[in-house]
Amino acid sequence: MTSGAVITGGQRANADDGPTAPTPITMAKALNLGLRAAMAADPKVLVMGEDVGILGGVFRVTDGLQQEFGEPRVIDTPLAESAIVGTAIGLAMRGYRPVCEIQFDGFVYPAFDQIVSQLAKLHYRSAGRIRLPVTIRIPFGGGIGAVEHHSESPEAYFCHTAGLKVVACSNPADAHLMIQQAIRSDDPVIFLEPKRRYWEKAVVDPRSLTELPAADTTELHRSVVARAGTDATLVGYGPTVRTCLDAAEVSAADDSRSLEVIDLRSLSPLDLTPVLDSVRRTGRLVVVHEAPSNVSLSAEVAARVTEEAFYSLEAPVLRVTGYDTPYPPARLEDHYLPDVDRILDAVDRSFGF
Repeated sequence: MTSGAVITGGQRANADDGPTAPTPITMAKALNLGLRAAMAADPKVLVMGEDVGILGGVFRVTDGLQQEFGEPRVIDTPLAESAIVGTAIGLAMRGYRPVCEIQFDGFVYPAFDQIVSQLAKLHYRSAGRIRLPVTIRIPFGGGIGAVEHHSESPEAYFCHTAGLKVVACSNPADAHLMIQQAIRSDDPVIFLEPKRRYWEKAVVDPRSLTELPAADTTELHRSVVARAGTDATLVGYGPTVRTCLDAAEVSAADDSRSLEVIDLRSLSPLDLTPVLDSVRRTGRLVVVHEAPSNVSLSAEVAARVTEEAFYSLEAPVLRVTGYDTPYPPARLEDHYLPDVDRILDAVDRSFGF
């Protein structure tokens, strides 16, 4: 670095050249900075999981945290997901705020009993006397060419469980903010991270949650309009938000259609107000996610929109999802995952009614 250059809040300024634009960072780095901010703000925040310490996590999301905060706060655990979550429950009952990393989505099932039978129920079982501020980070979804048990979408299991909050980030800026909000929540939060978006970059405000003005933050359980439009509504979350935005770009260029894209962000509870407002304007809705369609988030969204905005619909609610099969081998996943063509085909079918 030349003499006179300084680093300030993610920007590099040079005494001779003046300030430059903020540097985009990956979602993995944004999550890392969010975890770092949460741990610096509260000594009761702990990070625990398989290889989160020395290695920094398989996706390097926890890289450098153990060196900065020490082994008592960044804990390398055995390969035992049930023990990770069970230990986190005990720590939370003693006043800590544990952040558990489940290395891959398909590894969460050994911990399912602890999550559903204990974590989700203890607050109610204790008549509100016990709070369990546990955040469980789960990289989810496909698109990285992984082997069996490494590319799943288990969100519906957790959304069906009363007592859990379930959220999914879709971009680096949201990831940085939402992980801090989840950790500060007094409720247990399942925090879903779209693994195939870990390396996508965007500009992120590096300030911590406590430093940001309230106007610059979005409530954890609010959905947002990611792209305004007038002709049809696309709804997605996690990895499919980018796919929906790409589809909207293509539709605008090739078909002169204006597609509104809504990022749900929170899967339980669902904030459908922006979705209903949009559908009442566009009259058409396509819901997109990687999980199978049967008994899914798209089914819930379709049902509630039909209940509350039936007379605004110009066509049935259509869904573009993964198929009702086990996740396929890596060489076939491009045929399994929703893509721009499948989304635009659904939009065409919607306009065909």
